[in-house]
Amino acid sequence: MRIEEDLLGEREIPAEAYYGIHTARAVENFPLTPYRVHPKLIRAIALIKKAAAEVNCELKFLPKAIADPIVQAAEEVLQGQWQDQFIVDALQGGAGTSTNMNVNEVLANRALEILGKARGEYSVVHPLNHVNLQQSTNDVYPTGLRIAALWLLKLLSEECAALQEALQEKEAQFAHVIKVGRTEMQDAVPIMLGQEFSAYAQAIARDRWRLYKVEERLRQVNLGGTAIGTGINADKKYIYMVNDRVRMHVGFGLSRAENMIDATQNADVFVEVSGLVKTLAVNLSKIAHDLRLLSSGPFAGLGEISLPERQAGSSIMPGKVNPVIPEAVNQAAFHVIAGDVAITLAAQSGQLELNSFMPLIAHHLLGNLELLTNSVRVFRVYCIQGIVANEEQCRYLLANSLASITALVPYIGYDRVSHIAHLVGKDGRSLEEIVVAESGLTSEELDKILNPKRMTSPGIARLPD
Repeated sequence: MRIEEDLLGEREIPAEAYYGIHTARAVENFPLTPYRVHPKLIRAIALIKKAAAEVNCELKFLPKAIADPIVQAAEEVLQGQWQDQFIVDALQGGAGTSTNMNVNEVLANRALEILGKARGEYSVVHPLNHVNLQQSTNDVYPTGLRIAALWLLKLLSEECAALQEALQEKEAQFAHVIKVGRTEMQDAVPIMLGQEFSAYAQAIARDRWRLYKVEERLRQVNLGGTAIGTGINADKKYIYMVNDRVRMHVGFGLSRAENMIDATQNADVFVEVSGLVKTLAVNLSKIAHDLRLLSSGPFAGLGEISLPERQAGSSIMPGKVNPVIPEAVNQAAFHVIAGDVAITLAAQSGQLELNSFMPLIAHHLLGNLELLTNSVRVFRVYCIQGIVANEEQCRYLLANSLASITALVPYIGYDRVSHIAHLVGKDGRSLEEIVVAESGLTSEELDKILNPKRMTSPGIARLPD
């Protein structure tokens, strides 16, 4: 064990640990969940520490002999090393200070190790005086959260693009399959199965566009604003240079917020992002619900499509196969929607110059982005790509429904069509026999009017004079 000291006194720290006393106190104070801080956020903060050390060295605020090992340590974290040393709970008081200090301590102690010094020998490399130089949790943590969210948004957008393409492939594959459309769970008018899938593809296309546009707000950071956005204890050259250096390291556009006080205290941008992620979840859930309905049965339900069989569905009913992939996607969507509520409450609960609840926002936002990325991939690979149309069942249900008679309204009026619908099935006559008898239209005219495929596109059939 080694002994470390802070303003509250001394604590024993495991000798092999890269974390220090601030992290140990946080672990003791916040034994709340089984979740740790999202790895992408840890890596984003390490990237900021790397940039800060480089700039502080160039501006002569930090000796090269100290800056270089800090940069090396930060790069190692960026590559995924030492993840087991980031042990604070995802939910924590202090607006993310425990996370920032966990990173500071790991980088300081790893830098000491690189220099051949003992861990905890902070007179050589100090977590605050050196690793955290010209920084505050209040500018590092929100900036890191924005970077992490942008990384994850890119992955989610790529998966949405692949899902949209898979749905469009099904749109083309099912373009010839005509079936009953339904509104309010009742038979409506004919529709092509491909048209249903085109609507799903269009919804996902809108989600892709929304997520792309919201990146603009995430790209404005408050790095250099330090405690409350005023930039206290940060050199002006450092503020400009560190933002440029972070932008260079992340490889995409970032800009310093015009009003860093606003960017420090207000979390509405994360609510906006979360709201659009929730919108995607809503669309995914709606599609999953539809697929479960369309594949229901397979013999006593709609059975218009078949989903890929993924696993046995019952421990008591042999041969039962459940729509487990859409069900899992539904549950992921519900989880995202619940997380959005938590983000909303956290954002509106911040007071004055800082939002204390940033860890809750980070936990749900980053978690939701990752959850939906995985869900979209699973949905596409294990469900959408393997869907098969049951064409005979689609034709059978259409032929035995009243879905087509709406097309008669322009010719004989709503009331007479309603009367015909009421007569169907009463006396054994076919629909055609009843329509001819009740409407005065000929069989040839009915064939033209009641052509189901014609009813899946705009227009009214013209009858010969």
